[in-house]
Amino acid sequence: MNLDRTDLRILSALQKDASLSTADIASRVGLSQSPCWRRISLLEADGVIRKRVALLSRDKVGLDVLVFTHVKLASHGWQSLPKFKQKVVSYPEVVQCFMVIGDFDFILLVATRTINDYNEFIQKRLSQVPGVQAIESRIVLEETKNTTELPLELVGARAE
Repeated sequence: MNLDRTDLRILSALQKDASLSTADIASRVGLSQSPCWRRISLLEADGVIRKRVALLSRDKVGLDVLVFTHVKLASHGWQSLPKFKQKVVSYPEVVQCFMVIGDFDFILLVATRTINDYNEFIQKRLSQVPGVQAIESRIVLEETKNTTELPLELVGARAE
């Protein structure tokens, strides 16, 4: 899908505040409500807007531990990767999962209440997934930046 400047302004407004009404977005981007609604509907239909969510404060809900967990698999066969992915995404502690190139095969972002809860997750669940060869953990001490906003200004240079 080719995004024009108006689409990018709509997306920018929505990723800053998904609770905005269509009328509010329309006034911010210089459209009337009906064309704005049509554009948003097309962006959703095309999968540009995947979903609208509320962003929660992890610490305020009691998930004080955030860990980047690096996982190396023993093999990379056609069966092991899908099975690992299917299993790991079923764990509620895993809030993000990335397959990567390098020393490890996956980087997971794991949120738990305590270090003991994380330890239990590693020992009783993650390390028990067939094919897991090695696990390394990097505990987050401080979140310096954590955003879901994509840098649309980088896309804007190409949009017309």
